[in-house]
Parts: sequence; structure tokens; C-alpha cells
Amino acid sequence: MKFIISSSLLLKNLQAIIGVINSNNTLPILDDFLFELKEDGLKVTSSDLETTMSVSMNPDRAEEPGSVAIPAKILVDTLKTFPDIPLSFTINDSNQLIEISAGEGKYKLSGHKNDEYPRTPSLEETTSIELPSDVLAEAINKTLFATGNDELRLVLSGVFCELSPDDITFVATDAHKLVKYTRTDAKSTDSANFILPKKPLNLLKNILLTQDVPVKLEYNKANAFFSFSNIELVCRLIDGKYPNYEAVIPTNNPNKLTIDRLSLLTSIRRVSIFANQSTHQIRFKVSGQELVLSAEDIDFSNEAKERLTCAYEGDDMEIGFNSKFMVEMLNNAETDEVLIEMSASNRAGILLPVNNENKAEDILMLVMPVMLAK
Repeated sequence: MKFIISSSLLLKNLQAIIGVINSNNTLPILDDFLFELKEDGLKVTSSDLETTMSVSMNPDRAEEPGSVAIPAKILVDTLKTFPDIPLSFTINDSNQLIEISAGEGKYKLSGHKNDEYPRTPSLEETTSIELPSDVLAEAINKTLFATGNDELRLVLSGVFCELSPDDITFVATDAHKLVKYTRTDAKSTDSANFILPKKPLNLLKNILLTQDVPVKLEYNKANAFFSFSNIELVCRLIDGKYPNYEAVIPTNNPNKLTIDRLSLLTSIRRVSIFANQSTHQIRFKVSGQELVLSAEDIDFSNEAKERLTCAYEGDDMEIGFNSKFMVEMLNNAETDEVLIEMSASNRAGILLPVNNENKAEDILMLVMPVMLAK
């Protein structure tokens, strides 16, 4: 097995898929990339058993098709040191010894047999939908931060995807905050729902932000398969029933606060420095056209208070929120102003962007209140 390929082309493509590889694998073969040289080009795969990602390239020259598993870290670390030069790979099929020639340098490392490498799941009885890469990237970006990390509630660690003939909706929640992201400019002929795990979505998000291509999404009861450009990703879906998120979104919220997003964001960041570092509690006190933000840490006698002007309709009220959650949501709102709808100090607050430029996008963020100490 022999091929010649540009070092920068190979590095760029390997960096796109190396995120799949875990730092401590139970199977040593999962520390490797699987290189497969065929008549139509070179395909490189990485896997952690749950997620498999592959990238296809065209070498400058190729002969003697074959396949071998190559240790990922040493290969990528070596490629990072090269300028953009042609690299010649020669693999001995009998002992999997890999020789890389680059200019005046020669490098040797041991590979592994391809038959030890896990097979990519075959997709049977799938349904498919095509989505623009920017729509998928935005949907992942706007929801991923709200997913949970509780291993006992695996369904909350992923993003719930609902496809319908009218729109597509992505939902994420960790039981303290929730984001519902809907796009009316993307539709599916079939109605379906499934839970996508966090890790492959993180990998996809980073690549999709640099692409402007249609993404084909195929799914069945067990797996989801994404393909675009020269990249393919297949991941196992999270098994379980997603909670009825619509039931936790309060519908009657008479108290409405409209405020400049950046002013609120920077104020919360400042005031929260003085909050209790375990609860991150920040107090919202609204009356008339004024919002007072305050926080304190009694243990250290720390205290902060700021006044902001706002447009407010409703009764005077005080409510506590986790400042970290509010900062995450305001960072993802991306409009000049935001609307915060509230009903009572013990009920969830809803954060909505005001005058969103993208009329096909609908985003709702919910944050549970923190009990205020009197």
C-alpha cells in the first residue's frame, strides 16, 4: 500500500475527525485512524464505538490498494511540524510497518491490522432529510449549551430533534434551563423525533461553521448518519423517552421586561462576581421602568447592585436566577433587545429575542428561578 499526499491536506482532514478519539480508550485500536486506500481515493476513519467519522481525500499518487490502522496522536503531532510538502506513505502489508518519507526525512511507526478496527454501522430502513449546513450549525449552536451532564438522566444529555412537514425543532434542557429552537425554512416529509448525543453534535458544529453545503441526514431507530462535502458521521442515538418539554413552558406570563441585551449581559457579568460562588444567585427587582440587579456573598461580605433602565409591563416583582444560566442565554440571543416574560418569583422565566432578523427562526429560552433568601 503506497500513496503520496500533501501534508497540509492530510493534517486538515485528520484534525476534522480526531475529536472522535477519546483520551483513554478501553480498546487500543480506538487510538488509531483507519486508512483505506481504494481505487477512488483515500478514506480515513476514527471511531469510539458510539460515533464513527470518516473523511475522503484524493492522494496525488496511489498504488497497491489496502488498509491499515495508524496511531492517531503520533501521526497528527508529526504532521503539525511539516510545511506544506508532499509526503510519501509506504505500508508493509505483512507486518503493518509504516514508513513516511518527507524531503530528507524518513519516519517509521508500527500500525495495526485493519480487521481489529470496529466496522461502521450499516444503515438499514432509513429515512432521510436534507438541511442547509448553516441551519443545522445554528440549531446545534443555539441548543447544545443547555444540555445536561447527568449520567443517570442520559436523555437530557442530548439534543431532542423533532422533524415535521411544517418545521424542524431542536430542544435541549438540563432541568434548570431549556432552549427550544424552531426553523420554518427547513421541513421534513415525514414526522419523526430522536435524541442526538452531545459529542457528535460538537464535532459537527465546528466543521459546519466553515461549510456552505447541503447536509444529508439519514436516521433509523438506532443511528443517525450525516454526510456532506467529503465527510461522513454516524452516531448511535440516545435510547429513551424525552420529557414533555411543552408542559414546563408557562403560557400565562403577564410581567414583561424588555431591555437592551448587551447592557443586561455586562451588568450580570459584573454583579455575579460578588455572588455566592456555589449558587451564582442574582436578584432581579423590577418596578416601573427600572431593573435593579443585586448579588451578595454573606460568607465574604461581598455585595453588588446595579440599576438599569428598561421597558416593563406588569406588577412589581423580585425573582432570583442563576447568573451563569442567564449569561449563557443572553450570549445566544444575538439580538439588540431581549424580552423576559415572568409570572411569579417561583415560576420559570422565559427569555425571547426581540425583532429577530431571521423570520424563519424562532427561539425560546427558559430558566428556572432560584429561591430567594429573605
